[in-house]
Amino acid sequence: MQDKRSFHLKVQEMCACYAQTDPLKEMSNLKIAPDADLEEAAVKWIALTLLYGITDQAKKIKLSIEKDGSVSVTAKYYKAELPSPGTEIGKKVIDVIRNIMHLDKPSGELPLTVGIGESSIEVEIELEKEDDREVLEIEFPKTK
Repeated sequence: MQDKRSFHLKVQEMCACYAQTDPLKEMSNLKIAPDADLEEAAVKWIALTLLYGITDQAKKIKLSIEKDGSVSVTAKYYKAELPSPGTEIGKKVIDVIRNIMHLDKPSGELPLTVGIGESSIEVEIELEKEDDREVLEIEFPKTK
């Protein structure tokens, strides 16, 4: 039986599930197993990234997938390299974000509200396809 819930709802549920954990540690432990569900891994990575950005007061988090399949993730508030989800999960992250955004063209941006527990946060999602790479940026609101 196929799960009919939207990716947006799945991300929110995953945020609630991991809200009391160390998102960076969980991201570091995210590995792809031979029988792994790539969509679930991608949703988990997105949720952990949102939680990390909120708890560590990131300004922006960027995931880049190069033509050769290499994936890098950086956070802007101070330059920091975050654990890469790897090629397979990284590509699925892009697919999940495209689905959430209902994006059928190479690039686009969208404000996205994510409910976490009793509150919510609005982040700005930007997806760009530049020549040989795809870039996902998640921009967090300014904190007081």
